[in-house]
Amino acid sequence: MHTPTYSTLLPLLRAACASFLLLAASACGSAPTQDDAPPAPGNAGLLAQIQAEVGAAACDSTQQCQTIAIGAKACGGPERYLAWSSKGNDGKKLKALAQAQAEASRKQQQADGMMSTCSIVTDPGATCEAGRCVLQKGGLGGSAAM
Repeated sequence: MHTPTYSTLLPLLRAACASFLLLAASACGSAPTQDDAPPAPGNAGLLAQIQAEVGAAACDSTQQCQTIAIGAKACGGPERYLAWSSKGNDGKKLKALAQAQAEASRKQQQADGMMSTCSIVTDPGATCEAGRCVLQKGGLGGSAAM
């Protein structure tokens, strides 16, 4: 009898968790008062383009790490921030994609009559960790692209 190992179970566990999260998000996504709604269907392509433009966010130093506001809350402000690297990327395309995605979010929320808690999402700043730009923990601040 073969005993499953961690390395054989991990992919199955990840797939199960991802499926559960997608199911949970789709079940909650229709609530008009949900504050952290998943991206509207029209925004999914823009969000994928943003993720592709950010890529691995490779960095040599924290000075290359920046943040960009993503999405839009129903009563104003971004939904969240992403860390990105200026190493080999001037950010122009990324900024344009983020603005287009935020505008699409606002239009979708308005069409759906979405509401929000109006909580403020502050820019956490970004830092270079293990050669990759990541958001800082604890809201220490940083340089924003928008």
